[in-house]
Amino acid sequence: MASVVFYFQVHQPFRLRRYSVFDTGTNYFDDRKNEEILRKVAGKCYLPSNRLMLELIEAHEGRFRISYAVTGTIIEQCRQWMPEVLDSFKALADTGCVEFFAETYYHSLSFLYSREEFIAQTQKHSDLMKELFGQRPKVFRNTELTYNNDVAKVVEDMGFDAILSEGADYVLGYRSPNFIYNPPNCGSLRMLLKNYRLSDDIAFRFGNRAWKEWPLTTETFAGWVDRINGNGYVCNLFMDYETFGEHQWADTGIFEFMRSLPGAIMANGKNDFLTVSQAIERYPSVGEVDVPHMISWADTERDLSAWLGNSMQSNALHDVYALAAEVLDSEDADLIHDWRKLQTSDHFYYMCTKYFADGDVHKYFNPYESPYDAYINYMNILDSIRRRARPD
Repeated sequence: MASVVFYFQVHQPFRLRRYSVFDTGTNYFDDRKNEEILRKVAGKCYLPSNRLMLELIEAHEGRFRISYAVTGTIIEQCRQWMPEVLDSFKALADTGCVEFFAETYYHSLSFLYSREEFIAQTQKHSDLMKELFGQRPKVFRNTELTYNNDVAKVVEDMGFDAILSEGADYVLGYRSPNFIYNPPNCGSLRMLLKNYRLSDDIAFRFGNRAWKEWPLTTETFAGWVDRINGNGYVCNLFMDYETFGEHQWADTGIFEFMRSLPGAIMANGKNDFLTVSQAIERYPSVGEVDVPHMISWADTERDLSAWLGNSMQSNALHDVYALAAEVLDSEDADLIHDWRKLQTSDHFYYMCTKYFADGDVHKYFNPYESPYDAYINYMNILDSIRRRARPD
């Protein structure tokens, strides 16, 4: 039997407003733009996708299972502007067929700079999942699947049962992402690795008319899943939730594809759907996967270069975390919240210079004309944070 493990990332950052060296206010975030984008994506993706997932769970009498990582930043935006989105996620949670993961509340890269901040944000996010959805998360996924052995050890020490990672070829070697593994030096933590080929067939290639498999049918995809039998237990399909309706527009047929996919996969009685927690309960680890260096699911390199590929990004990240002690010691809740929202990884992604001229994914929902514009604006705001943390 091959068990499909669907995981969706749900995230929007608090985008920054234009802030010059002459500004003195503490309103750093572009509320108009953030609300506009949230409403746009909710209308195209979140609301219709959640309706569809609920219909599929009901139609298949609970045999269709899915998992989500929903960041604290998008939850705050939904609370402010679109509470109906949260209500639709709560309806999914109430089915008992949906698992919610823990992550850093602010979708940050805090593990690289401050273990204390990483743990604090993860605990804050876990508390939020319990409050909203009645689940204390047992599974952790780090921002953009950034992962190495050290992340796994800290996550196990925090009490989690499983962690997600990218199934990068240079990490797996001859091995398959279709098994469950364990990190070295961890006693009980299990790791699930993204099957990036099948995930990307849906997330990136689905609507590409130049792709040799276009148009992708559910029968074809179900056949690919079925081939895992005999060479794996799980088919880990990890992707942005915005795949449905935003990255792949409705006119590509993505919703119709998803509507018929569970039935096609379960038609022969050999394959099913599981949440991550269910998968690690059913299937054993087949061995260790050693990941000494940081990996991620970003770009073809699957490393940290999307956020740390140039000196602007390195400088901005160093400077925001250098303020940790002063900001936290201030005990100013508004200042701390603003500082943490500045840790969101998207701000550094906007500074990325890789392929920028080619109009690639680094421009997606990017409010800046150039990476240099993003850097200057960010550092102007960080200077204001610094002044607030050092009032004397």
